[in-house]
Amino acid sequence: MKQVEVLVVGAGPVGAVGAARLASMGIDTVICEAQTSLSHDLRASTFHASTLEMLHEIDTAELLIAMGLKAPVYHLRDRQSGDTLAFDLTELSDMTRFPFRLQCEQTHLAELLTTRLAATGADRFQLGTALVHAREEGDRVIATLERDGQRFDVSAKFLIGADGARSPVRGLMGVGFEGFTWEEKFVSFSTRFPIEDHVPGLAYVNYISDPNEWLVLLRVPGLWRVLVPADGNETNDYLVSDENAAKVFARIVGDIPVETDHRTIYRVHQRVAESFVRGRMAIVGDAAHLNNPLGGFGMNSGVHDVWNLCDKLYAILRQDGDAEQLARFDRQRRSVTKSFIQAQTIENKAQMEGSGDRNRERMERIHADPALRRQYLLRQAMFESLAEAEAVL
Repeated sequence: MKQVEVLVVGAGPVGAVGAARLASMGIDTVICEAQTSLSHDLRASTFHASTLEMLHEIDTAELLIAMGLKAPVYHLRDRQSGDTLAFDLTELSDMTRFPFRLQCEQTHLAELLTTRLAATGADRFQLGTALVHAREEGDRVIATLERDGQRFDVSAKFLIGADGARSPVRGLMGVGFEGFTWEEKFVSFSTRFPIEDHVPGLAYVNYISDPNEWLVLLRVPGLWRVLVPADGNETNDYLVSDENAAKVFARIVGDIPVETDHRTIYRVHQRVAESFVRGRMAIVGDAAHLNNPLGGFGMNSGVHDVWNLCDKLYAILRQDGDAEQLARFDRQRRSVTKSFIQAQTIENKAQMEGSGDRNRERMERIHADPALRRQYLLRQAMFESLAEAEAVL
């Protein structure tokens, strides 16, 4: 039976960061992924400055930046009035070497890190390898994996589930997933059409509020990504149809044919696991919590989860720490998930759905006051949530 110190299940960006950081700490780590290739899910494409600081520590930030677009300024726009507020992250240059949002598809991060891990040993990164079962035996977890129809066991001191919203690890832990699902669906279109030629003054990141149909316009290399809400009762076939795509783009750029590269529809959830730790198993990222995408907090908070967990595992494995380290991880990340990630994404959605004087006046007041504006930028860049988590003992 192969023995390792940590087995990571799930090779998306969160699992890949966890495995890469543990390896950089000298901890014997294996990461497995049930799919035979890495996911090219286009939902997450924003890396906040706080996350880039972490990636810099594992020599990855600069490589990722070379693949993406720097967005130091992002816009809050009112679709009905046309009013725009520009928030400039360069105001945080005194506390980060990355005073911008990086627009880059999440799969690039997973590919960078898993390729690096694979280069350290043929079995460090295992595609097409699914977790079938896991059980604790004394001071280890015995994980049963399956690849090419063959099952085999791996013995690990700890197991991390970074295996997504339907997490098998969370199921094996017997942990509930509390929360709710939004009534409406979210529809995402990607296009090479030059939207900036038809909507003057766009930034790379634009949140456009409207009580009738809010809108997010995000630029990534070579593409605009467009996110809109949709009636939850509409069929998926209609929502990704040529007819609906034409209607959505007509409301943005007028009656002009727009070709799309991708069309995706999904339900959006706000859920938090009742515990992130059970014994020697822990969950992070979408396995531990789900939220709507407004603000770009989902993937980033998952990276923050696993970064925190790596610190705790290092303390246990290399510094004679005890199980209280994992209990603190659970307290810290569950606390900040509820008080910040969940609350802020719900607030962001409410703001996008609103329009009119009250909402505009509130944001204008924040924008005009240097202290309030800085606090807002720190919150949106997720430095505030990290500080909040660290304060939890």
